[in-house]
Amino acid sequence: MEINEQLIHIRQSLSGIGPEIFLALFFCFFLLSELLLMKWASKDKISGILHSIAIGGSAIALLLVLGQWRDEASFRFYPLLFLDTQAVFFKVLIIVAWMLTLIHVKVLKYDFPPEFNALLIATVAGLNLLTMSTHLLTIYLTLELISISSYILVSLSPLKKAAEGGLKYLLFGAASSAVMLYGISLIYGLTGTMDITSQALTAGLMNNSSLVITAAIVMTLGGLLFKLSLVPFHVWTPDVYESSPTPLVSFLSVAPKAAVVLVLMRLAGIFPSEYFPILGGIALISITVGNVAALWQSNARRLLAYSSIAQAGYLLVGIAAYSRFGFESAVFYTAAYLIINMAAFFMIDLLAPHSQTSLKDFEGLGRKAVWVSGALTVIMIALAGLPPTMGFTSKLLIFSSLWESYQQQNESWMLWLLIGGVLNAAIALAYYLRLPYLLFFKEIKSTGNIPTATGNLLSGLLTAIVLYLFFKPEWLMNWIASF
Repeated sequence: MEINEQLIHIRQSLSGIGPEIFLALFFCFFLLSELLLMKWASKDKISGILHSIAIGGSAIALLLVLGQWRDEASFRFYPLLFLDTQAVFFKVLIIVAWMLTLIHVKVLKYDFPPEFNALLIATVAGLNLLTMSTHLLTIYLTLELISISSYILVSLSPLKKAAEGGLKYLLFGAASSAVMLYGISLIYGLTGTMDITSQALTAGLMNNSSLVITAAIVMTLGGLLFKLSLVPFHVWTPDVYESSPTPLVSFLSVAPKAAVVLVLMRLAGIFPSEYFPILGGIALISITVGNVAALWQSNARRLLAYSSIAQAGYLLVGIAAYSRFGFESAVFYTAAYLIINMAAFFMIDLLAPHSQTSLKDFEGLGRKAVWVSGALTVIMIALAGLPPTMGFTSKLLIFSSLWESYQQQNESWMLWLLIGGVLNAAIALAYYLRLPYLLFFKEIKSTGNIPTATGNLLSGLLTAIVLYLFFKPEWLMNWIASF
C-alpha cells in the first residue's frame, strides 16, 4: 500500500471505530473529572454526579454501536480489526451488561470511588475492540487491557478478602497470558502470520504434526480460557466472586465471556480439525467440575462462581459442534446467560445487600420479600435450564446443534459430550433449586432487606424478558440468523 492509500485507510478506519474513540475520550474525562470537581463539591456528591454521567455515557455508547448495524462489513486497520453485524451484536450485549451494572450500583447505593467508573469504561472499550479483533496480536493486547482493568477493579474494595482475590486473579491472569503469548509465538513461527483471516495460517499449521498443532492451539487458548473461567484456568473464580462487590462480579461474570465467545467462533473458521475435540474435552470437564463443586457451597456468590464455570462449558459446546446452527445456538446462549446471570446477582443483592451472601442469610426471606424471591426462583430455574424460561430454550438449542453435528460427522467424542452435558444438567438441579428452597421452606433467621419499588420493578422486568424469550425465541434467533 502506498503512503496515500495508507492514510486514506487510516482515516476510514478511525471513522469506523467511533464508539471506541468515544469510550477512550470518556475514560480520559473520568480520570480528570474528580480533580476538576473537587473545588466545587464534596467527594460523595462528586461520586453521585459522575455515576449519573456514566449512565448517560453508556446510553450514548449504545446508540453509537447501534448506528454501526447497517455499516458494510469491512476491516479497520487491516488486518487488525474487522467490523460486521456479529461484532455489533456482541458490542450491544457488552454495553447492555455495563448499563445493567451501573443501574445495579445506583439502586443498591454502592459507594464506589470515581476510578471505578473510569476502569469500567476501559474494560468496556477493551471488550468492544476484542469483538472486532482478527489478528492474534490485537486479541492479545485487548485481552491485556481488559485484564489489567479487571485486576484493579477487583482490588478496589477495602476488604482484606478483595486484596486476596485480586492477587489470585492477577497471578493466574499473568500465567495464562504468558502461556497464550508463547502459543501465539509458536503459531507465528509455524505459519509466518498472525492474521486469523488468512488461509496461510491454516495451511501452515496443517503442515506440522498433530502434537505440535495441539500444543500450539492449547497454549494460544490459555488467555481466552482464563476469561471464560474454564478448566484449568478457573481457580481464581470462586475467590474473586466471593470477595468482590456484587455489581462488579455480575459484570465480570458475563461481559468478558460474550467477547471471547465471538473470538473463539472466528478461530473456529481457521484452526484445523484438532481444535474441536480439544474444545469439547475442555467443555465437558468444565461443566462437570463446575456443577460438582457447586453442590458443596454455602455462599451464594461462590455457588454462582462455580455455576459460571459450568455455564461457560455449555457456551463452548455450541462452538465445538462446528456448524452454523451450533454458532447461532452459542450466540443465543450467550445473550440468554447474560440476562439471566445478571438478574440472579441483582436479586441476590436486593435480598441481602452489601453482605457476604451466605446461603443462611436467605432462609425464610420468601415470606418477607415475596415478589423478588419469586422472581429469583424463576431466574434459578432458568439457570438450571428448565421451562418455561429462555434458559431451557438455550440449552435445548445447544444440545440440538451438537446432536445434528454428531449425525453429520459421526464423531464419537460429540456423543460423549452430549451425554455428559445432559447428565450434568440433571446434577445442576440440586444446587440451583437450593436457593428457592431456602427462601420459601425455611424459617426466617435473619432480618434481610425489603427491596425498594425500583428494585421490584427491575426484577419483574428482567424476569418478564426471561419468560418472554421462552415463548418467543424467534425474536432473538431471527436477529442472530441474519448475521
